Amino acid sequence: MSTDNSNETASIDAINNPEKEVPATETDQTPSAETSAVQEIGAVETQPAKPTDAPTTENEEVPRVEIEAYWVERKRYLQVITKIPELRRRYLKAILIYLLRRFLWSFTFFPVFIAFWVPLVLNRFNPVAMVQNLLPSLQAFVEANPQSQAATIETLFIAWFSIGFTFAVFDFILTPFKSPYEYEADVHMRAWEELHLRNKM
Repeated sequence: MSTDNSNETASIDAINNPEKEVPATETDQTPSAETSAVQEIGAVETQPAKPTDAPTTENEEVPRVEIEAYWVERKRYLQVITKIPELRRRYLKAILIYLLRRFLWSFTFFPVFIAFWVPLVLNRFNPVAMVQNLLPSLQAFVEANPQSQAATIETLFIAWFSIGFTFAVFDFILTPFKSPYEYEADVHMRAWEELHLRNKM
């Protein structure tokens, strides 16, 4: 009887007070498996992406080590071949030939070429007119006093030296000296690189 009365009382209260919340049962409080799975997926999607880890420095250190080994081997080989007398004689011979060629080109060919080319261009490539214009100047130089002749020779020397020096500077810059030691080192390092690659394979 007591249970029937309590049930009736609860039903009457629910009818009289419809806004009153009905207490949730234990099954209502526990979320379902589908709801928890959806919440986990949403949490994963909303979670900010972590920055990718930086690449390992091992791959970066390998080329640096190889470059250092290359230059160490090149320096060691250069120190060895500089003690060879034959290569030393080849080095002195090569540098003398190099300097001779540069000075011959700069102080012989170019000044003489310009001395004939400029008057020829001014006379419109007419050699007869060029000679006719130069003869009076040459005759005046021969008949001049020694002071005038010395001044003319000094002027020609300054022009020759300035032209030769200018071309020598550009020639040294454009055609640098190639040492026999560097050539031998290049040949040795090409063989060293091939051997190094074979050992890695």
